[in-house]
Amino acid sequence: MKIRLFTIPNILTLLNLLCGANAVLRALVFSDLTGAFWWIALAAAFDFLDGFVARLLKESSPIGVQLDSLADDISFGFAPAAVLYALYVQMPGIWLGDRVGFIVFVFSAFAALRLAKFNIDDTQHTEFCGLPTPAATLLCASVGMLAEVRGWVVSREMIVLLAVVVALLMVLPIRMFALKFSGFGWRGNEVRYLFLAFCVVAIAVLRPCSIPVIIVLYILISTARWIFGRK
Repeated sequence: MKIRLFTIPNILTLLNLLCGANAVLRALVFSDLTGAFWWIALAAAFDFLDGFVARLLKESSPIGVQLDSLADDISFGFAPAAVLYALYVQMPGIWLGDRVGFIVFVFSAFAALRLAKFNIDDTQHTEFCGLPTPAATLLCASVGMLAEVRGWVVSREMIVLLAVVVALLMVLPIRMFALKFSGFGWRGNEVRYLFLAFCVVAIAVLRPCSIPVIIVLYILISTARWIFGRK
């Protein structure tokens, strides 16, 4: 079987990985949490583009699928945990000392599980099972960025709690809606349109603070839909 390594989608995936690696560098070496956030955001853009271009050019391949997960595990697994660890080191704690900050890397482990599950789960074409890793990543990375830019003080205990809770949300069997529209009509897309409208308002009013607000709302809406849907 002939394997093409350097297709356009694969190059975009590699750019995703390189952005994630740079985010780790910014967080752990330079303690630049704002820079780390923007490199992660750029990685998310490349993550969207590689799939879009692969479908557009009809160049989807098994190696692309595997490469995408490996890149995502760096950008959306290791990088956000690195941000949380760098933030942990900077922040005060009530009872947690410097040496237990490694606990935040549970995020990386659960992100790997989430990505592996996504690859083999055929039920996630129109919705997600568990919190998508990019959303989990932007939530954690934005907390680091806002702590640096807005002067947020987040205790070490809250940082560890955030890492553990978000890690669990990635693997719990909660069905979360995807922004994949079934046509452009209102029926069947009500939640998506309302959510997007809220996002526009939140970004206009809250600016960078809108990022964690939007993702937390996404989690709450999805969880409520899942609970009431089961009933």
